[in-house]
Amino acid sequence: MSLRKPMIAGNWKMFKTQTEAAETARRLVSLVKDTRDVDVMVAPAFTALAGVAAEISGTPVTLGAQNLFWETEGAFTGEISPAMLVAVGCRYVIIGHSERRQYFGETDTGVNRKTAAAIDAGLVPVLCIGETASEREDDKTLPVLQRQLKKGLDGFTAEALASLVIAYEPVWAIGTGKAATADIAQSVHAAIRQWIETNFGNSLAKSIRILYGGSVKPNNVKELMSQPDIDGALVGGASLDAETFSQLICYK
Repeated sequence: MSLRKPMIAGNWKMFKTQTEAAETARRLVSLVKDTRDVDVMVAPAFTALAGVAAEISGTPVTLGAQNLFWETEGAFTGEISPAMLVAVGCRYVIIGHSERRQYFGETDTGVNRKTAAAIDAGLVPVLCIGETASEREDDKTLPVLQRQLKKGLDGFTAEALASLVIAYEPVWAIGTGKAATADIAQSVHAAIRQWIETNFGNSLAKSIRILYGGSVKPNNVKELMSQPDIDGALVGGASLDAETFSQLICYK
């Protein structure tokens, strides 16, 4: 069992209108309003951020965004700046999700710039890394993750990364129902933590939270969370329903 405070985060992806997101947030708050031993975050679509922020204000639920751009402002049609996220009430921002990498050409270099911009704005980056099914079959899981970490965190100091959250999301497990076993997830999380220690020192390695993502459900969350290097979960589909998500949050 990790000594770091657990975090359960919901990535609502491209689901829920403003009204639907606000209703889900309102219901979630009613279910987890007394939760204090787990950090809870929800990341709705950009259009729903303000409405969800209003519903969760003053509650244990915090607000995250699903992406950002690295510039502070400018002629970048369709993009959202870090300052805009802060102004609407975001505390966290998801960076480098596999769907951003797969469908929108996001690179490790871009992830690095976005992470820097988030930290500069006072946002907590949730940096996503993960291997595809073919990479796993070719025994390339650790080299892929190490490359993503090396390039994504290049140029940072341990002090700058003090608030960083890492989310290990094996691409082959996202939305497929094929979650990694607790043992597999633990072994990868331990390797990630070892990489952090080697490159940024023991202090950051001990304090950094590493979440698991990929078909996390009420029937497997407790076993996953019992592993020493798994500090929480970044949840997709199971976070869309307030009742189901609350079961993950209250896994103890």
